[in-house]
Amino acid sequence: MLVCCVATLGAQAQLRLTQDIQEALDKLVRAEVAIKQLYVDTVNAGKLTDEAIRGMLSMLDPHSSYTTAEETRKLSEPLNGNFEGIGVQFNILDDTLVVNQTVPKGPSERVGILAGDRIISVNDTVLAGVKMDRADIMKNLRGPKGTVANLKVVRRGVKEVLSFRVIRDKIPLHTVDAAYMIRPGIGFIRLSSFGATSGDEVREAILKLKNEGMQSLILDLEENGGGYMQAAVTVASEFLQQNDMIVYTDGRSVPHQEFRSTGGGQFLEGKLVVLVNDYSASAAEIVSGAIQDQDRGFVVGRRTFGKGLVQRPIEFPDGSMVRLTVSHYYTPSGRCIQKPYEKGKKRQYEEDLMNRFKGGEMMHIDSIHFADSLKYKTLREGRTVYGGGGIMPDYFVPLDTTVYTNFYRQLNLKSVIINSHMKYVDANRKALKKRYKKFDQFNAEYQVPQAELDSVFAAADRMGVKPKDDVEKEQTLPKLRLVLKALVARDLWEMSEYFAIMNEDSPTVHKALELIAGKPD
Repeated sequence: MLVCCVATLGAQAQLRLTQDIQEALDKLVRAEVAIKQLYVDTVNAGKLTDEAIRGMLSMLDPHSSYTTAEETRKLSEPLNGNFEGIGVQFNILDDTLVVNQTVPKGPSERVGILAGDRIISVNDTVLAGVKMDRADIMKNLRGPKGTVANLKVVRRGVKEVLSFRVIRDKIPLHTVDAAYMIRPGIGFIRLSSFGATSGDEVREAILKLKNEGMQSLILDLEENGGGYMQAAVTVASEFLQQNDMIVYTDGRSVPHQEFRSTGGGQFLEGKLVVLVNDYSASAAEIVSGAIQDQDRGFVVGRRTFGKGLVQRPIEFPDGSMVRLTVSHYYTPSGRCIQKPYEKGKKRQYEEDLMNRFKGGEMMHIDSIHFADSLKYKTLREGRTVYGGGGIMPDYFVPLDTTVYTNFYRQLNLKSVIINSHMKYVDANRKALKKRYKKFDQFNAEYQVPQAELDSVFAAADRMGVKPKDDVEKEQTLPKLRLVLKALVARDLWEMSEYFAIMNEDSPTVHKALELIAGKPD
């Protein structure tokens, strides 16, 4: 098996088996043969090989990795732009699948599945009341395009069980979570990751907002963990002039490569602010670094994650894959995006964000120190920016640890908030839709009812989650009300409406609005 894999690797990566590589290969093969033939118990040769590869990679950088065929498929799916299935968003309520929304013009909507429907079986596989985990439920709902999913559905207000014949189809996976006008003349776009369709999605969002009068834009890349590098280049090209440098890569065995704006962007003028935080990584750092270095806009938030290693995918015949680091990403000014690491010390690397938090970096800008050797200059205005890993924003917004009380965090961790919300919306969906025809009316008038708050606290009490005193309970209420209102908006409309509510309480968004208005502190 190892010989086959190396032969395939050689064909793909055009590697030459030098004497030291051949000796190492012989040793691995001898070890596997000896274990398989002589070991006291039966062994799985495939698993041995998997673990041998993982062992080798564990001695390298933190981002070189190996995935089995199934793991590879699961990791790739969110970035590929679509999957095949019945087209519903759902949650699990009391061991039952409840449809939150159907995908517009998707297979379920076409046959009449509605938000609030309970899918109790798929092709005679019972889903309700069997404590099936989410992954297994999704396996039953998804399937190749053209295959049939026979659904049994319970609908509120209808006595009999309903039957639907759904023909599975391609279902788009969107990476733009929200696109709306946050203020007159100011658009807001939130991008959750960089997938195959991100460039087209961002372009469409820009055109939509320009038609609504957008002159300035907030691009939200907070919590965006990255994705495809080419998607980052495509997105950045919407804001940069043709041939502007976006990112370049350098490695020991791969040639220097530059990636420049392709031109034809839809937002080449107008104020631009990019939001980032500690979990913005990889492709998100490429875009924010390019916008900063090219002096196209300002970056607001906290220093980004610092993931600037380029992985080359090496596929094996069985569908498994090695993602091997072959080079580093550099911003146009020459900053290496990758933060420092020691080979083979992944645990230490993974604790970096916690160490940043403990060191005060996320709360106090005075806790952040850069050596003079890490100073770089932006390309047009010569502003000072910093290397050393991650993108340091132009305007720092501290993490406010007082916003979320310990009681609120426990409510969230124990899923009390989402479960109570699901029950509330399930019971009141029709009444809410009847009363609030448009989001603007909802946003202006809706108040979280006391009965829903009481339900949250009662559910928390049953789970042993309690505030330490009345003061903490009162301090929890503003954020709890905001989140519950935003969740209702999401379920009645889309994610744009969710963020339209949540963003009004976001310090980074408010800083961006101040910058666009020309009032930075």
